[in-house]
Amino acid sequence: MARRPGRSRPRRCPAIFRLLAGRIPSRRLERGHQSFPNPMEIIMTLMLHAGASALDYADLRLLETPAPTPTHVPIPHHRLVDMVRHTLGFYGHAVAEEHHGVTPDGMRYFGVLSLTSTYGDYTDTVGLRNSHDKTFPVGISFGSRVFVCDNLAFIADHVVRRRHTPNARRDLPGLVGDLIEPLADQREAQHRAIARYRATELSPGAADHAILELYRAGVITVTRIAEILARWQDPPCDWGGPSAWRLFNCVTQALAGRIAENPSLTRRLHEVIDAICIGESADAPVPAALPAAV
Repeated sequence: MARRPGRSRPRRCPAIFRLLAGRIPSRRLERGHQSFPNPMEIIMTLMLHAGASALDYADLRLLETPAPTPTHVPIPHHRLVDMVRHTLGFYGHAVAEEHHGVTPDGMRYFGVLSLTSTYGDYTDTVGLRNSHDKTFPVGISFGSRVFVCDNLAFIADHVVRRRHTPNARRDLPGLVGDLIEPLADQREAQHRAIARYRATELSPGAADHAILELYRAGVITVTRIAEILARWQDPPCDWGGPSAWRLFNCVTQALAGRIAENPSLTRRLHEVIDAICIGESADAPVPAALPAAV
């Protein structure tokens, strides 16, 4: 990772830290004059991208940005964070917590900003990604993070399909504003969707059908089916009864580490779960007619 002299390299995550998800407060651990990502920050980064290392915003600002060329003007990772954070505040969204990660060479960035929410057991999130090596364009995703297990899922993903040119850098703030302006409506739509997932009970047969539909839709691979079934039958976290909400979390947990680079996976997950909920609602027994008034 390209870093300026005098700074320590972000440490990788021991596997044991995965067991601590949801139990450690998000804060910095100090050792002498150096600060290190705490286990929660590392876990959140791994949920975003399995190959990334966690670092805080101050260290993100110290990463070197490759020199521009006539056809490619890289956008510093921290500039994207600043831009999105400022735009969120302008439209009335408060950032409660943030996590950042970069690949070992510093070329690809993944981040998640958790927004102040009143839902209790989950929060709305904004996912960010940026690359200096032309791997992918700037991306901004909207979704949710479940506190009990730190599962991440994005219900909408937007890609700024502009080459990194001087004009693109000039226009980026306006493009980011256009993406974030409708966020309030998207947050409300997501809240309604999650409420519907909680209210939709799934029989064993319906759950089996839903998992196969997720495979057919390309959300999961065949090797993930047994893992998701095991989580469905014996949930590692308290996701309530056998509902669409439990299945949703089983899948997002199985997709950990692949979500930031391919947020369309969880967008398609939402589409499949939505269809399952509609089908279960249509199959529900119709209440008996009330007796005629005398």
